[in-house]
Amino acid sequence: MSEALRQFKSAIFQGLAHPTRIAIVELLREGELPAGKLIEQLGLEQANASQHLAVLRARQIVVSRKHGNQVYYSIRDRALIDVLEILRHYFYSQLSGAMNMLREVEAETPEPHHRTIQS
Repeated sequence: MSEALRQFKSAIFQGLAHPTRIAIVELLREGELPAGKLIEQLGLEQANASQHLAVLRARQIVVSRKHGNQVYYSIRDRALIDVLEILRHYFYSQLSGAMNMLREVEAETPEPHHRTIQS
């Protein structure tokens, strides 16, 4: 793999390296939304939302267009939704493995002996 490709991948993951930015991308899954709607649905302060949207734009994860006094955002490439879906599957796979390990440990752990306290 070329260094340029690794740098590109790294930049995308850095752009997504905050739960709020992932939430923004997930909201845009269904299509373009105005900034005000994103702010409202995520319960963000305007300044905070602007910072996150600026990072997503800088990493070319989202694109924006202005219409009147509204700025609309959309995902630049829908392939990113597939990446997030793969990560969701990876999360559940890891969670499932951890749950199976916990069940095995529970099965091997003897029941604690209860002592009665005498007064």
